[in-house]
Amino acid sequence: MAQTITLCDEYGIIHEAMKILPDDELKICFLEALAELEDNECHRTRKFPKTRLHKVKGVKQAIYRADIDKVSGWLIHVQYIKGQIHLKDIIEGQRHDDVIEVIKSKKVRYE
Repeated sequence: MAQTITLCDEYGIIHEAMKILPDDELKICFLEALAELEDNECHRTRKFPKTRLHKVKGVKQAIYRADIDKVSGWLIHVQYIKGQIHLKDIIEGQRHDDVIEVIKSKKVRYE
């Protein structure tokens, strides 16, 4: 069985995603993205073909963004805390370019 990394959702991002994602296809993409983020092998090899996980530039904290779907622009923000992945936010497709503003507006969430 594959090794997984603990995924923490203290802000209800999974529930929020199921409410705000506009169609079932994006909801499935979201679940696939979560599965990739939990997969220890992806972290070991640093290869994330679905989510293209990468660090957000321009902020002091170590915040990472992961694609839900590349074409639509929907993103998940995550942070690594004590070896666990913490879901911090889901970003709508139209707002993905305003990532710094989104982080600043919810700075309480980000450590």
